[in-house]
Amino acid sequence: MAAYRAVLAVLRRTQSGFFGSAGLRRRSIAVQSFSVTSQPEAGAGSRCLIAQSRYGHFSRNVQTGAGVLWAAVAFSLFSSSEEDKRDEAQKKEDEMILLLKKAKLSIHRGQMQAASSFLHQAVALAHQTHNTQAIIYTYSQMANLAYVQGQLENAEKLFKAAMSFMLSGGTPEDDNAVIEMSLKLATIYAERNKAELAEHGFKFCTESLEAKLEKHKELSAEEQTEEAEALRKETRLLLGLCLDSRARYRASNLQLNHAREDYQGALNICRQEQGETHPQTLVLMSDLATILDLQGRHDEALVLIQQAVDLSRAAGHLEQHVLLGNMAGILLHTGRLEDSVRFYQEALSLAQQAGDQEAVHSIQEGLKEVKKRRSQSKEEAAG
Repeated sequence: MAAYRAVLAVLRRTQSGFFGSAGLRRRSIAVQSFSVTSQPEAGAGSRCLIAQSRYGHFSRNVQTGAGVLWAAVAFSLFSSSEEDKRDEAQKKEDEMILLLKKAKLSIHRGQMQAASSFLHQAVALAHQTHNTQAIIYTYSQMANLAYVQGQLENAEKLFKAAMSFMLSGGTPEDDNAVIEMSLKLATIYAERNKAELAEHGFKFCTESLEAKLEKHKELSAEEQTEEAEALRKETRLLLGLCLDSRARYRASNLQLNHAREDYQGALNICRQEQGETHPQTLVLMSDLATILDLQGRHDEALVLIQQAVDLSRAAGHLEQHVLLGNMAGILLHTGRLEDSVRFYQEALSLAQQAGDQEAVHSIQEGLKEVKKRRSQSKEEAAG
């Protein structure tokens, strides 16, 4: 982990004025993670926790990278006053806020080039007004935008720029906002095949969060306030995100035992903090079942995915087709072809109703595999 701490030390000493360039290339990133977006912990009201969950496609390949755009933080980061008292600096801040809103809207519309242009203008104004929080926030948004466009080197530089301002401004290394950004860097290192930095990055994140949670246990009764409890939950959810991200990285490298341990840890956290029927709990149950299936532990995988499907049905979750498709795939691997077809067909119907074309394609591929297995069985029987 010394290598990663050396990176942090350099970032603390150096503030980068790098303005990343955004290209036109886009790529789809399968996401199966819960995201915790945090602002630095110092200062009342400065912390913002946003827990998100998405179902990725139920491919057998567990992909590295949680390419989720961070949710925009409240624009109350920037001060405002009565119109008749506004000075030139205030007008620049107002313009910056408008640019950030335009960037957010462009991202939602899929207009990435326009979003990049607005963010570049916003970060220039942030530098002109010496608004450090705005600089950090805008660099982070630029980094996320570069990441989802597949511009990993650019995203890495932008995340480092944001972190350099945070660390040089006195934000502790174990602040949740720093750790979350470190996790994104670790994910980028993994995708860029910088294995040593990726491993050290994941280790730094998990060990830092575990240490914070141990410190929380030592708080006296008087110190166990609502704010302390909110920070504990935020920290634990972020640990779950780290374990989930590292599990996907390890699974992509076929380190299945380690991946299983990380998925189990993430699942335990999600169950305890968000509940048995939370969508992310079901996603993690499905992910863990996938690993068990890959290890040939089909019966265990089937029990777990069946639990996820039953909970999803009972709760009426909208994306049941993802879990049903995964269950169909596991049934296929156990040789229960008729049951597999039945679940694939149910999943296909729900996916079509939901307009989930990626899932539709995956299910159709699964049905083709069933057909192939049937043909092979007939040939073997005839021979």
